[in-house]
Amino acid sequence: MRPVIPESHPRYFSLMTREKLVEGFRKGIVVPEGLIAHGRGEAFDYIFGERTRDFAVRAQRAAVALMLLSRKPVISVNGNAAALVAEELAEFSEVLKVPLEVNVFHWSRERVERIAEFLMEKGCKNVLFAGDAVIEGIEHARRIVDSRGIYSADTVMVMLEDGDRCEILRKSGKKVVAIDLNPLSRTARMADVTVVNNVTRAVPEMVELAREMRRMNREELERIVKEYDNDATLREALKAIASLGASKVP
Repeated sequence: MRPVIPESHPRYFSLMTREKLVEGFRKGIVVPEGLIAHGRGEAFDYIFGERTRDFAVRAQRAAVALMLLSRKPVISVNGNAAALVAEELAEFSEVLKVPLEVNVFHWSRERVERIAEFLMEKGCKNVLFAGDAVIEGIEHARRIVDSRGIYSADTVMVMLEDGDRCEILRKSGKKVVAIDLNPLSRTARMADVTVVNNVTRAVPEMVELAREMRRMNREELERIVKEYDNDATLREALKAIASLGASKVP
């Protein structure tokens, strides 16, 4: 029997996020390993006070600018991201005119199609999942991509990612935008722009930024990207973890 979670509960949003993942697991979208990975990220979010920090705001702005400047950007979506922010991704995709591509570590044709169907049910109109191309240099299933998406993209936005694919994408000449709560992860350190924030906050906030920033001229967008320093973002995130974490010790 599923619990009834009152909105007055101090951990309401966190618990509702868990419920979305569990529901995704029941539907075959999320794998058990994804539940474990979420718990790891949630620990960092607790330290951040479960809110968007200033360094994340700057990164989100740079990420949207980079996506708008790109010739052929794509948003990579795994099971957790689909379960948590499918409707928000539908908006993001529509505002930026960017496709979503289903790409998962624990791959099966059935699961990929299930995730794609779920995204389309939630309003996503441009979903790629052909699996008709391979990214060389990756040995696991994330190498399986769509020739119209990640394979030929110049910028890839990844969420809740594994670091080796991020590294290979960079080596192949692509720009990478990452959303990752762990500033020490390989993905965070390898990406061009790392948004250290919970995907449930980052994506809707980036939707609003995209609505605003798509009216900017190219020079303004280029200035935002040029002035952004990803190493500085990660250092700020680590300092926040140290100071905020210490403040929670009784």
